Amino acid sequence: MKRLVLICALVLLCSACYPKNQHATQDTLSQKNKATALLESIETGNPTPVSYINPEKYIQHNLMVKDGLAGFGELLKQLPEGSAKVNVVRAFQDEEYVFTHTEYDIFGPKIGFDIFKFENGKIVEHWDNLQVAAGPSPSGHSMIDGATVITGRTLTDANKALVHSFVQDILRDGKMERLTSYFDDDNYIQHNPNIGDGLSGLGKALEAMSKAGIVMKYDRIHTVLGEGNFVLTVSEGSFAGKPTAFYDLFRVENGKIAEHWDVIETIAAPHDRKNNNGKF
Repeated sequence: MKRLVLICALVLLCSACYPKNQHATQDTLSQKNKATALLESIETGNPTPVSYINPEKYIQHNLMVKDGLAGFGELLKQLPEGSAKVNVVRAFQDEEYVFTHTEYDIFGPKIGFDIFKFENGKIVEHWDNLQVAAGPSPSGHSMIDGATVITGRTLTDANKALVHSFVQDILRDGKMERLTSYFDDDNYIQHNPNIGDGLSGLGKALEAMSKAGIVMKYDRIHTVLGEGNFVLTVSEGSFAGKPTAFYDLFRVENGKIAEHWDVIETIAAPHDRKNNNGKF
C-alpha cells in the first residue's frame, strides 16, 4: 500500500497537481534533506519527497532506468511490495549538488553512491553507481562503516584539489613514485572489500590482481565533489577489460588521505540502456 501511495504521488506530480501547501513545506528543507528523504521514500512509501523533483525536467543517468519521473515510477513498480530497504549513511552538499552514500536492499544487498543536481530547490538530474555488497575487507571493515562527521568545511577546495591530484597521478597516470606523498605513512583505512588497510594492504591487493591478470585502469575523471574533509570522485575506465564507472569517496585528515570507500560498476552496453543520457 505504501508503494502504491508513492506511485500515485508520481502520477499526480507528473500532472502538475501537487498541493500548494506541500511546496511551502519543502522550501524549508535543505537540498541535503530533500535528497535523503527522496531515497528513504523508496522504503517508506512517503509520497511527499516526490514533490522535490522537477516534474518537467528530471534527467536520469542510471542507464537501467527510463528518463524522467515516469522512469522513476516504473522502477518503483518493479519492486516487490515491502522489499526495499534504504539506509542513507552519509550525505554531503557541494553547491547545487548533493551526493549520498547509501546501503540498499533492492533486489539484494547493494552499496551505492547517488548524486542529485538541484535547480531552484528542485531535483533536475541524477547519477548513481551501485555494487553488490561484499566484505568485510581483510582488515574487517564493511563497505559502509567508518567516519561520518564532516569537519573543516573551509578546507573543501584544498581537499578536492588533493584528491583530484591523487586520482590523476596514481590511479590514472600510474605515477607510483608519488604514492607515499598522499598518505601519512601506513595510516590509511580501506573499505574496499578486497583490500586491507594501509599502503601495505594496497600493495598486496595490486600484486594479487597483477598475478591474476586483472587490470584496473582509470581513463578520465568526470566529477570531483566535496564537503569539508570528504571528497567524491567520479571516473571512467575499465576493470578486467570491461567499461567501468568508479565512484571513490575519500576522507582527508591534516592534508593527507586517511580513509577510502568505493563502488565499482560495469557500464551497461548501449543495447541494454533505457535512456540515452550517458552514465556521466
